[in-house]
Amino acid sequence: MFINFWYPAIESAELNEAPVKTRMLGQDFVLYRDGDGIARCLSNTCTHRGGSLGDGKIRDGHIECPYHGWQFDGSGACRKIPSLGKDASIPARTAIDAYPVEERYGLIFCFLGDLPKHERPPIMNIPEWDQEGWTYTIQRFDFDIYYERSMENGVDPAHNEFVHDTHGYSGDRDDYEVPKVTLDKTEWGTGFGLNIMAPPLPEGDMKDASGRSEDAVIYVGTGHEGVASLWTYIHPTPDMHIQQYAFEKPVDEDHTTIFLVNLRNFMLDDKADETVKDRNAYVAYQDRDVLMDLHPAVTPKTNTSEFFMPSDACVAAYRDRLKEWEQKGWRIDTKKVADTEKRVAYAIPSPERRERKSWVLDPVPLVGVNESGEN
Repeated sequence: MFINFWYPAIESAELNEAPVKTRMLGQDFVLYRDGDGIARCLSNTCTHRGGSLGDGKIRDGHIECPYHGWQFDGSGACRKIPSLGKDASIPARTAIDAYPVEERYGLIFCFLGDLPKHERPPIMNIPEWDQEGWTYTIQRFDFDIYYERSMENGVDPAHNEFVHDTHGYSGDRDDYEVPKVTLDKTEWGTGFGLNIMAPPLPEGDMKDASGRSEDAVIYVGTGHEGVASLWTYIHPTPDMHIQQYAFEKPVDEDHTTIFLVNLRNFMLDDKADETVKDRNAYVAYQDRDVLMDLHPAVTPKTNTSEFFMPSDACVAAYRDRLKEWEQKGWRIDTKKVADTEKRVAYAIPSPERRERKSWVLDPVPLVGVNESGEN
């Protein structure tokens, strides 16, 4: 798991009057809306005696710890320590980590890392959002899988033939093969597009909308943006387009939450949303069922531990990108965290840590980075 990327925490509609506690990258966070209704994200651990802020309440636009009533504002600064009295001076070291937040595409994204604003990777863009002629659905899937394996599955064109009976022929065609994959690399991602043979859509509204009742060559494209965002384009006909954007939240090494934003330029009536969501869920759970039984469950350290095919080109490119970001010192040392988490309270380092060095909570251990913060 990596710091210094934007991650989806929850849907915007989930965050109202009460704080919401959520887990990302193996650490706990609290989200809440301040007095102006602005979404805030803080490390969940109170710097006093380790109280869980997510179990507290909002008071005067601040998050209040349920243990001793300490209050923190959206910047992470402690604003009130009741035991000291009304006009007490509050030490700066009582602050907790606060993370940049953006609400976009019906989701609340949090930047979990310490990069300054001009150096941060972007949130994956959805060009069709709010464009005329398009509508969308948002779905959440909570799966017991490792996010890197999920991402690799998304950029693997060969699995569709065997995992998804609505996408391929389940190995029944002798002429099956994956076309040559030509990669398109961007600053933060890698993707590709293919023209593939596909069976007719199953009976129902989707098939009626396509008007296609026989095999056809269709366009599909997919790729990753950063460590945990995936785009997939499916064009069952030249005029019928499905554009999918999956924002994955690595909860820990055993659990991943996927927020799927699905856009379409057909069946625009809201009544069709459930049909689209049912089809997406059908496919998503097929992927989950395969990924849950992979061995090893997490990505191998080297590609030589698996035998790669030409169709795995984008998987290999994704792993290369992860190595680049690991060399920057962005990968969390999950083994060290697991060995010490009951004795040490960690926090993902926030941008403020580059400005101020005295903090109560230890920064989460990073692969190849020593305690002084150097690679």
